[in-house]
Amino acid sequence: MEKHEIWKHIDHTLLRAAAAWDEVRRLCAEALEYGAASVCVAPSFVAPVRAAFGGLRICTVAGFPLGYATRRCKVEEAREAASLGADEIDMVINLGDVKSGKLDAVREEIAALREALPGRILKVIVETCYLEEAEKIALCGVVTEAGADYIKTSTGFGPAGATLEDVALFKRHLGPSVKIKAAGGISTLEEITAFIEAGCARIGTSRAGKLLV
Repeated sequence: MEKHEIWKHIDHTLLRAAAAWDEVRRLCAEALEYGAASVCVAPSFVAPVRAAFGGLRICTVAGFPLGYATRRCKVEEAREAASLGADEIDMVINLGDVKSGKLDAVREEIAALREALPGRILKVIVETCYLEEAEKIALCGVVTEAGADYIKTSTGFGPAGATLEDVALFKRHLGPSVKIKAAGGISTLEEITAFIEAGCARIGTSRAGKLLV
C-alpha cells in the first residue's frame, strides 16, 4: 500500500501521561499534512486541539486505560469531550463485569455512551490480552447489539496488544455494521499494512510519524 493510503486508516495517537502541548501540536500538524483519519489525544487536549486545528478529526478516550470507572463517569466524560469538540470516543469496557459474567451490564454501558454521543463515532476497547476466546466472541455480540461503530483490540497500556488472530476472530463474529480498530504494539510499517489488509478500518499507533513520514 502507498503511504498516503495507509494514513487514511491511522488514528495518530499520543496518550502518554506526560505528553506536553508542543508534542500534541506536532502530532496534529502531521495528521493534517498527511491526511490521518484522526488524532487521538487525552481529554484535556481536546479543546486546545479544536481551537488550534479546526479542520482536524479529534478522537479521545473515556474510562481509559483500565475501564473500571462507573458508567455515569464514562458517560459524563464522553459527553464533555464531545461538547469540547471530540468527533470520536474510544471507551474502555469494564473488564471486571466481563470476568464476572455480567455481559448485560457491559452492553448497557456501551448503549448508554452510544445514546450520549449522537453523531459521534463510538469505539469500544475490549483489551483482548485479558480475555479468553469465548469472552472475545461474546463481546462481539455485545458491541454489535449496543450499537457501537467499532470494536478496538487494546488500549496499548496492557501487557499485550493487537494480533491478527483476534482481528480474524472479530471478523467472524461481529455484526456487519461494526468495524475493527487494531491498537497496541503495532510498531512497523509491515505490521500496519498487515492489519489493514486483514480488515481493520483503523489503526491506532503512536509511531506513524516515524514510519510514514
